[in-house]
Amino acid sequence: MTQSNSATGPTRIEKDSMGEMPVPADALYGASTARAVDNFPIAHRPVPAAVIHAFGHLKAACAQANCDLGKLPAETAKAIIAAADEVAAGQHDTHFPVDVYQTGSGTSTNMNANEVIANLASKISGEKIHPNDHVNMGQSSNDTFPTAMHIAGALCVQKELLPKLEKLEQGLSDKAKQWDTIVKIGRTHLMDATPIRVGQVLSGYAQQAKYAVLRAGYAFEGMRLNLPIGGTAVGTGINTHPEFSGKVCQILKQRTGIDFAEAQNHPEAQACADCFVQAHASFKTIAVSLSKIANDIRHLGSGPRCGLGELVLPAIQPGSSIMPGKVNPVMCESVMQVACRVIGNDATVTMAGMGGVGSIFELNVAMPVMIDAFLESVSLLANASNVFVDKLLVGLEVNEARCAELLDASLMTITALAPEVGYDKCSALAKQAHKENKTIKELVSELELMPAARLNELMDYDSMTRPG
Repeated sequence: MTQSNSATGPTRIEKDSMGEMPVPADALYGASTARAVDNFPIAHRPVPAAVIHAFGHLKAACAQANCDLGKLPAETAKAIIAAADEVAAGQHDTHFPVDVYQTGSGTSTNMNANEVIANLASKISGEKIHPNDHVNMGQSSNDTFPTAMHIAGALCVQKELLPKLEKLEQGLSDKAKQWDTIVKIGRTHLMDATPIRVGQVLSGYAQQAKYAVLRAGYAFEGMRLNLPIGGTAVGTGINTHPEFSGKVCQILKQRTGIDFAEAQNHPEAQACADCFVQAHASFKTIAVSLSKIANDIRHLGSGPRCGLGELVLPAIQPGSSIMPGKVNPVMCESVMQVACRVIGNDATVTMAGMGGVGSIFELNVAMPVMIDAFLESVSLLANASNVFVDKLLVGLEVNEARCAELLDASLMTITALAPEVGYDKCSALAKQAHKENKTIKELVSELELMPAARLNELMDYDSMTRPG
């Protein structure tokens, strides 16, 4: 029976195991893909291109492995590899239209890859290459889709996220060194605290960025390890060669430069997606770190006259459609919104990994939405880190005069006198100075509580920021 199809314009008729299906005349895919497009008009957004490119690498590696193991004729394998290379290079992305919200195993996308590569390979070789018998040989959607997730995840973290986080760390470290001699007032609980150097503040942010690099590295390790390929339907390896998985991983390493490793336990690798839940938890932590840094900087730059005003943020666009001359901390706000999204994506990945939602019995059935959220987080964190450096950190300045003004006005510098004067006496002096609108140094001098030289020594702001 022919089913309806959303395609418009000229069509051709293709067949799969369920019967005939109209397919756009110029489409490289076949009936199974067309059926999926017709069944899932949900987000009207396909699976991320990075996953499709990963399928290209995977199908090429599988064809080569099957050829090496004597399962697939050399000429057939050669044609499949050539076609898969084109898919891996992103030459046919428009022929992968299946919606993200499809079958939870990703079967529709696996068949989309099988059909496109079989069609291309048939044209290359002049022989009829079958999407299931040849391109999908020794494989199942249940092991290929999660393997493609691993490949895409590892490549995107390595190429996109890690370099941008390293750039952020370097940018913050450079500012920390540049401003290490400038002292400002510290704050805890949003209240005045003891002095701290601006460079120390930025060094704290730089350390957060350094930890972010390490956390992204942990996520990368989770992606390169534990590849499910070779488990086929339920992790037992039915219908595939026992050496198939190891060979595929070796070939993937040659193709990508990443040392992919076979799953230590195939039933585990296909029944759950714990490695993705753990990896994305690292992304959530990175998002929290970036939000903290961005939020601090926007507060320190508040003003320019009626806020803290210790930092001067670069003016990159008008801040108001009604208030002339207003400039807002837009880059900080952008980063903080990214953090909101990534934290939301973490909830999606977590739920998709849970039993009863995604992982149940021998298969996770929420993989497409999981990898969609996962890769979005990678892209958002990478892009946000990059523009935060280029659009904010590069032009960020310190208002040294404002830092000095607030530092002199602070009551908490009296902490340096506590070892000699005593906590209770210092507390009373701070309250008195506040009531009489005097600085600590002015009040202590008037009361002649210690020699001027000793007061100047104790009230040296720079010494308050260094141990000892």
